[in-house]
Amino acid sequence: MQNLIKRIIVLAALVLVIVLAFKYCEFKKEGESDIQYNTNLIQQQILNVGKLVVTEGHFSEVITYKNQQKYLMDMVSFEKKALVVVNANVTVAYDLHKMKYDIDEKNKTITILNIPKEEITINPDIQFYDVEQSKLNPFTGDDYNKINKSVKANLAKKIEKSTLKTNAQNRLISELSKILILTNSMGWKLQYEGKTIESDKDFNEDLKL
Repeated sequence: MQNLIKRIIVLAALVLVIVLAFKYCEFKKEGESDIQYNTNLIQQQILNVGKLVVTEGHFSEVITYKNQQKYLMDMVSFEKKALVVVNANVTVAYDLHKMKYDIDEKNKTITILNIPKEEITINPDIQFYDVEQSKLNPFTGDDYNKINKSVKANLAKKIEKSTLKTNAQNRLISELSKILILTNSMGWKLQYEGKTIESDKDFNEDLKL
């Protein structure tokens, strides 16, 4: 009788160990599945954000180009000049396909490693009016190159003084905020430059654009 009781106890203990082991494995599997599910969601959101963010602007300016060639000890000169009207379309773009990041599943942390610098493209339409030149001092390819270089330099200064780059950065932050919203909703952290990003304000202060 005692042997039977012992067998029953041993059998019950064995069944209990098997059930607990099964529950543990099932719990572990669910935990791993949950982490994998979260990681896939985050990766998909980053892919959705990973696009070309483009901000466009238009600039205009009018310049007068002059050049003078002198001969005979500066006693004779031949001048050429033109009124130059410039209309330029400018784009400031961030290619977020180039953004680098790291996903730490164990600590539930996304770290932004690198944000691409802005790419500024200037496409000027240059028109010449009131062109005056002579056979001894005609317009040449060198003149047009000088004008084009000067136009782009002036436009670059205007872009720096305008709100175009700021608007582009605001659009960039708006896209990055989508990652922040997702990480916050899932209990993850978003970091950059060793700091935790908790709001759009942190993006403005901490992201080195």
